[in-house]
Amino acid sequence: MKRDQAVIRESEREKQQLEHGAAKLFMRSYERLTHTPMRHIWHNQPAKPDVSCYLGESQLDIEVAHLYASETEAMAVLGRPLSLTMQRELAVMAQAPSTRRLNTGLGRLLTQKAGKHYHSQRVWLLIRNASPMWHRADFERELPHLPVPQTHPFEQIWLLCDFFYGDPLRLF
Repeated sequence: MKRDQAVIRESEREKQQLEHGAAKLFMRSYERLTHTPMRHIWHNQPAKPDVSCYLGESQLDIEVAHLYASETEAMAVLGRPLSLTMQRELAVMAQAPSTRRLNTGLGRLLTQKAGKHYHSQRVWLLIRNASPMWHRADFERELPHLPVPQTHPFEQIWLLCDFFYGDPLRLF
């Protein structure tokens, strides 16, 4: 039982590091684009969005999500061991057209997040593309076709198209 708890704690720590990294990258990019300061990231408990910060003088809560082409790809990106079958799946996936997979994956993520409720006055959704298969041009090309649910709790929805750099793209 103690080993399971240690694995859960390590998984939660890794999740927070990914969220923190995404929020930090977004904040720097947003400041550069808008010349509005974003400062002081802190993590929240589950009833609130993942992180909070100050946008200018007011508090802003940010729900962070990472977008992968598949669960197998997520495991590979996160450095998990992959079976031979999983490695083959990734090779096949890399050669297949990814537009439909992009729309499906992003639509599923948006639908999942749209159904959540937060104890927050002001919440943005930040989606960080973690898939090496997709780049900013893919998102810009598909932007008019992206399925954004009609009702959701987010004041704005932003996308970081590249994992390590680049300006955010506002979806809504």
